[in-house]
Amino acid sequence: MSNQSTVTEFLLLRFSDVRELQILHFVVFLVIYLAALMGNLLIITAVASDHHLHSPMYFFLGNLSFLDVCYISVTVPKSMVNSLTNTRLISFSGCVSQVYFGIFFAFSELVLLAAMAYDRYVAICHPLRYRVIMTRGACAQMAAGSWISSCIYSLLHTGNTFLLPFCGSNVVDQFFCDIPELLKISCADTSANEIVDI
Repeated sequence: MSNQSTVTEFLLLRFSDVRELQILHFVVFLVIYLAALMGNLLIITAVASDHHLHSPMYFFLGNLSFLDVCYISVTVPKSMVNSLTNTRLISFSGCVSQVYFGIFFAFSELVLLAAMAYDRYVAICHPLRYRVIMTRGACAQMAAGSWISSCIYSLLHTGNTFLLPFCGSNVVDQFFCDIPELLKISCADTSANEIVDI
């Protein structure tokens, strides 16, 4: 049996090894991040403050903007910090958090987009019954369903990934923790994990 040690932290891929380019990446990501935050927070503020925008479509749009803020906040701040501090490290728990919340917010957005599509379907195909079908309760149930299903889905995939042993390389060939890259560096058979992921 070979001598193996358990991985406690991972090394992420860098955008560049040149210090000036790392600072440039930090500034560019900061501008993009702040623009995304401002745009989505403006949508949330407009929907919350304007009485005329209290309809199902804008309720879903506000939720989608909130999910966008959360989703972009999962990976971009860590990339900015790594560029600014000239490091590649992410802790094991930080990697688990990135995977869990990345899947959670991405899947929530997909389910919420499906709910938004259903809302538009009802508005177009059943305009006279729209207010009866798309009540506040129905909208809240759809939004809650997206959050609950995302929680279960992300728990499944995160647990499926991090139950594997990581005892070899700790270099993740990506700018953030991503399941396919983590499966590549696991020192166990990952064929069952790949089938579950697919």
